[in-house]
Amino acid sequence: MFPLVLAAGLLYTHTSSAQKVVEPKAMSDEWSKPYEPFRIAGNLYYVGTYDLACYLVTTPQGNILINTGLAASTGIIRSNIEKLGFRFADTKILLTTQVHYDHVGAMAEIKKLTGAKLMVDEKDAAVMQDGGTSDYYFGGDHAVFKPAKVDRLLRDHDTVALGGSKLVLLHHPGHTKGSCSFLLDARDGARTYRILIANMPSIIIDGKFSEVKSYPGMAADYKRTLQQMKAVSFDLWVASHASQFDLHTKRKAGDNYNPAVFADKAAYQSKLRDLQQSFDKKMKE
Repeated sequence: MFPLVLAAGLLYTHTSSAQKVVEPKAMSDEWSKPYEPFRIAGNLYYVGTYDLACYLVTTPQGNILINTGLAASTGIIRSNIEKLGFRFADTKILLTTQVHYDHVGAMAEIKKLTGAKLMVDEKDAAVMQDGGTSDYYFGGDHAVFKPAKVDRLLRDHDTVALGGSKLVLLHHPGHTKGSCSFLLDARDGARTYRILIANMPSIIIDGKFSEVKSYPGMAADYKRTLQQMKAVSFDLWVASHASQFDLHTKRKAGDNYNPAVFADKAAYQSKLRDLQQSFDKKMKE
């Protein structure tokens, strides 16, 4: 997610249980622009918008949805899942790579519609359940997304399993206190791809790390996350935003199934180097 100003405008307003929800204006129209769903590799599919990446892991016992985009994204996600030939109602588990409104805006609604269990990194759970009011960046007097009850707290290297598929959570804090990535072994015939769903540690604050009193360990978290992410082993990788892994350069609408386009490890390391430079610059402020 990228920096933006709360006062820039509103896309969504809702009142529930005396709590007002005011979703900040999206940074780009690409956050809400529809995009065709497609198979990434094995049983992993892209079902998000043009830039807000949402992923579906399909299994014989139901499916896992990772991220939900903005509050108005429910219809797009549902349509994308159904276009791929799967049932929206078969969504059994909900996950997220970070609890900011552009990745969990529709989480509460999708949870209500499907009855899926919501599992969140333990460091982001409180923010998920208060609608973002306690978030270090977007927090304030009103929620920025509809709160949702967390059914399971996840910790570093915890496993989420369903129907023979397993995702391993990698705790990668900094962007949020509970930002995380996931590793998935996706089977495709005789081959198995280890896929990293990466939450790239971008910095959204304007001032110094030390000025963020509600997140005193932010600098240390970023430092550790950058070190850990450089060492992750994988075959393919994607990220929380399509723009972060150059989806629209690697793949055009209507392209045939081709997992190899997501195997660019050099690009992954290059993006981490850029993020490291941003971190080092921030530390000198």
